[in-house]
Amino acid sequence: MVAASALPRRVLGRTRLEVSILGFGTAPLGDLFVRLRDDVAIATVERAFALGINLLDSSPLYGRGLAEHRCGTALRRVTRQNIVLCTKVGRWMDPFRSPAEDSGFVGGQPHRAVFDYSYDGTMRSVEQSLLRLGTDRIDLLLIHDVDIWTHGRDAIEQRFREAMSGAYVALDKLRGEGVIKGIGVGVNEAEMCVRFAKAGSFDAMLLAGRYSLLEQPALAEFLPLAQQQGIGVMLGGVFNSGILATGAVRGAKYNYRDAPPEVLKKVAEIERVCAAHKVALPTAALHFALGHPAVASLVLGGQAPQEVERNVAALSSKVPATLWSDLKAERLLDANAPVPSSVLV
Repeated sequence: MVAASALPRRVLGRTRLEVSILGFGTAPLGDLFVRLRDDVAIATVERAFALGINLLDSSPLYGRGLAEHRCGTALRRVTRQNIVLCTKVGRWMDPFRSPAEDSGFVGGQPHRAVFDYSYDGTMRSVEQSLLRLGTDRIDLLLIHDVDIWTHGRDAIEQRFREAMSGAYVALDKLRGEGVIKGIGVGVNEAEMCVRFAKAGSFDAMLLAGRYSLLEQPALAEFLPLAQQQGIGVMLGGVFNSGILATGAVRGAKYNYRDAPPEVLKKVAEIERVCAAHKVALPTAALHFALGHPAVASLVLGGQAPQEVERNVAALSSKVPATLWSDLKAERLLDANAPVPSSVLV
């Protein structure tokens, strides 16, 4: 059992919001791949709060609103002002049509997700989120999934234009009126973060999977640009869909699919170096991702309170500096990647 702790906090970009270096991502609370009981899902959020996590990240996508419903119950049991609440726009839920997409959410609400990056669609999404969350304010709003991974190469240019002419205008207005404290994007590709950063004025960005112990494509352009512009970076997917948590085992997942042989090989080599330093692979993955000065928080999901406890405990573990130098010496880590101090908590 992990005792309650005061996780260190970092200022998130220009928002002046102080967020814990570990955030709680709520995709699993939308019944992602596995159906969760309500009491377990809500207890997981409560445990995150008790351990000092104050950043709660959700989305209408997660279980087509179910994750937001569950988060709302947990939020009502704590002091709202102590939590930094983040959710997303780009989809609203149609309660009169059944789900159509195969999104991996095996449970969830019986509603259809409708892509809509227009001004009116964004405002509708925000209103629905407020109702599901049972709150009167949201701190951060992110434009969700404007990337090739979601829409494909043929549609991405149109979606980007829609997002900048519609969703961005709506969020900028809400920010200007003081309704929300920060706006940003949540995507799976570093290149899209760069495009948005150059196209508008954003406070924060949530990037999934593209800066991790396994791969660092965000290092060359996006992270330096984020520092230059004062954009606070939240990282999701720092286990690359699981393989940096499970290791190179049979059936290990990478980018939500079975890991290909070359990824399994590289992870096995990283594991070998970690083992030589007596550092667990997931611990190394968390420490590394927090080593870049642009990064404010790691947003990690969890299906049970014990998973949150393990993540918090990993941050208090000591990681020797020689681990990073050995990984770089074997060309398993970008030579220019900044590395953290030995103890984060």
